[in-house]
Amino acid sequence: MRLSRRSVARSFVLVVVAGGVLAGCASSSGSGAELSDTDVEGEWTQTDSEPPVYLELAEDGGLTGSDGCNQLTGSWEVDGTTVVFGDLGATMMACEDVDTWLSGAESATVDGDEMTILGAGDKEIGTLEKSE
Repeated sequence: MRLSRRSVARSFVLVVVAGGVLAGCASSSGSGAELSDTDVEGEWTQTDSEPPVYLELAEDGGLTGSDGCNQLTGSWEVDGTTVVFGDLGATMMACEDVDTWLSGAESATVDGDEMTILGAGDKEIGTLEKSE
């Protein structure tokens, strides 16, 4: 069987296009991508909360923050695609009408400028946004 130049050219174009599409998929970042410390270091806040809810993840693995009522301290580390929080210590203030969900943080995932905080059983308990 003899192939025409046109058939060979079409086949070549299809292979090049398919290869480009597959290479683009392999190199895209997003959820499921390995995290680095620099992806998560810095301040993460809940932008619509008053009083402020935030976490500050320091370069040395230390963590400070506030759940809107209590001050939080602890540690953090990156484990593949997840941020794992060490035991969080918190002050024990009694604040009315404040949801202290952040004090239940055990781990988090990061997708761009959004951190999804996970509590017991990897249940989503809230989100924070990266501060500039």
